[in-house]
Amino acid sequence: MVTPEAVPLELETAGLPSRMLARLIDSLIESAVFFALIVGGAAVADFPGGVMLALFFLLVFLLFFGYPIAFETLWRGRTPGKAALGLRVVTVEGGPERFRHAAIRAVLALFEVFALSGAIAILTVLVSRRNQRLGDMAAGTVVLRERTGLRAPMSVNFTVPPGLEAFADSLDTAAMTADDYAAVRAFLLRAPSLPYAVRADLALRLAHPLSSKLRPEPPPGLHPEGYLACLAAAYQRRAGPVATSAPPPPPPPPQWGVARPEPPPAPSAPPPAGDFAPPA
Repeated sequence: MVTPEAVPLELETAGLPSRMLARLIDSLIESAVFFALIVGGAAVADFPGGVMLALFFLLVFLLFFGYPIAFETLWRGRTPGKAALGLRVVTVEGGPERFRHAAIRAVLALFEVFALSGAIAILTVLVSRRNQRLGDMAAGTVVLRERTGLRAPMSVNFTVPPGLEAFADSLDTAAMTADDYAAVRAFLLRAPSLPYAVRADLALRLAHPLSSKLRPEPPPGLHPEGYLACLAAAYQRRAGPVATSAPPPPPPPPQWGVARPEPPPAPSAPPPAGDFAPPA
């Protein structure tokens, strides 16, 4: 997912086993309430038959159709079954589930789950990239695992390297796609842990094609990694304010383009360097 602040978040979607178990828990609760309705209907059998029958079917409809809508709307995408399994329904943009999302999911669930014994829902969850059933696809939602072994997603605010503030302010990132930003972000976060030769080569290979389509061009002598840091900061600033829920990654070398001691051999067949300072 990519938040409005242009920060991709890696979240774990719920698989078929956990979703089936959550649905089983909800079905048991619905069955218990349904049994209570039958017992209650028998206790008030002196009501007129037609009125009692209509009221019974109305309550049954509200139970099986309104149960998921009410819980998911009022409990921020959770039902008792989902809460027990640590699942939550959110929109594909990562926003909270609203009434219309829950209603669309419930309407299609009558077809997917009840009419065909869940066969369509199971098949679509298995083959879809985000483990979505038809109701999720139509509503634009996805079921996530809140309790997971993955590292909690973090939002990082990239800062402009010292001395490059004026250049970063002049950058026009309108032609920079979300995939371009994702690649730059992934590199900047992993750069401190990469070997020097790999780090320098990747920075050059990422920076050169971006500098050919973005304006203005990098100033002579600018290190590719410094250019990428400016791009990331400018892209985030253009997308909107960024919430810093995690500290920024370790900064790149403080002096861009300055030679470092004992450089390793240059990578084989690097791309054209353009105005970038060669890795040193």
